[in-house]
Amino acid sequence: MTSPVSPSDHVSPRADLPAAQYAASRHAAWLGAAAIITDEVGRVLLVHPTYRKDDSWLLPGGVVEAGEHPHITCRREITEELGLDLPLSAVLAVHSFSPHHPDLQPATACPGEIRFVFDGGTLRPDQGVAIRLPREELSEYAFLETRDAMQRLRPVDGQIMLAAYRARFGNTATAHLADGRHIHDVPALDRHDVHVRYRPLWDSPLHRGPVPERLPVQQAWAWCFVPDGRVVLVANPGPRGALPMLPGGTVETTDATPEDTLRREAAEEAQLTLAEPVRLGWVLDETGEVYGGVGSNARLRLAARVTGIGPAAVDPASGHPFARLLATPAQAAALLGWGPPGARQAQLAAETARERWGLPTARPAAIEEIPAEGMRLT
Repeated sequence: MTSPVSPSDHVSPRADLPAAQYAASRHAAWLGAAAIITDEVGRVLLVHPTYRKDDSWLLPGGVVEAGEHPHITCRREITEELGLDLPLSAVLAVHSFSPHHPDLQPATACPGEIRFVFDGGTLRPDQGVAIRLPREELSEYAFLETRDAMQRLRPVDGQIMLAAYRARFGNTATAHLADGRHIHDVPALDRHDVHVRYRPLWDSPLHRGPVPERLPVQQAWAWCFVPDGRVVLVANPGPRGALPMLPGGTVETTDATPEDTLRREAAEEAQLTLAEPVRLGWVLDETGEVYGGVGSNARLRLAARVTGIGPAAVDPASGHPFARLLATPAQAAALLGWGPPGARQAQLAAETARERWGLPTARPAAIEEIPAEGMRLT
């Protein structure tokens, strides 16, 4: 059996050239390495360098020195810049930057750059407070929502950050980019410009008992499970990107029960048909400000089986269709930005689905989009 032959196999190795001349003819580029590091609710860590004239920020990282491998550079720079020793678990993105890109500062003699972006993990609170900056190089650091981070990064740096960040949360393969754009198929989170939104901690702790009679139920959201154990997320597009949500919404006066609210909203937002909704608990909204300042109220959390997914349709409340995504409960919790309380709630929902309906534990996989024509569930 012969090996496949590529066109490059027929290209002369230019052995007739002197070694120095051949070496000089090879493409040369700078190498850089950076890391995506987040806090427990998914905000990304940026640092503010003292040496950039345009006042832009950066991901932690730096220049690969001669003879150094990018992953070594990344760990070294994290230690030098933050005072932390962090393991790197994956290559999230590889980016090719051309020498004439408009984001290059004037008079920068750059031959182009290849940048590796690694997964630096999630910092515990004690690690966050232990950060120490070299003040001559970095003036400050901040954990930011990705939408806010985009405002502080140069445009191409923001595009790289988002692709790497979404590769981590979406569990996709390493993103390959050229001048900030994907060179292969665009993953679902990038296609719909999905961002994680940090939620105040009051919105996450779950009370397991019945809702007290004194508290009106203003909202009903649910972990809606398909037969393979994944859940449905919806993402509402906006001028600053799409924000993921669980299906559900505000209880209307026409809804006899919060479960009726859930069925109505899931059908309108995601074209879902639901069965057997079960209450997991509730979270306290102390002010009801989003509902016009109605005062203390409960936001109900449920789990439900998805028995049908219809073709995508316009949501009557917003006037446009929502993106519909399938994710494991753990991925969904991370995208919702609820932090550790959200992860515990996702685990509770998954255990409920397994015990009540015999659904499997969802296997880690890439977040994917529900087709516009809907899905047949078996």
